[in-house]
Amino acid sequence: MTDFTSDAPVVHRAHRPPRAEFCAYFAVIFLAALPLAFLAWALAALRQGTLTHKGPVARAWTQARIITPMIFSA
Repeated sequence: MTDFTSDAPVVHRAHRPPRAEFCAYFAVIFLAALPLAFLAWALAALRQGTLTHKGPVARAWTQARIITPMIFSA
């Protein structure tokens, strides 16, 4: 009898282009994150006295790129 518990075969999924559902969720999450990212960016700018490296759109985009795959991985 073969024991596959220690040397389980690794299954790689083929890369598929983003589906419409993924894009829709990404857009909703991006739009929800945008006001909060703008607020965080403005507070950081006021606190430091200079503009930060990432703007509010980049911050919201990053958050949407992190959150959206979490929804689809479950």
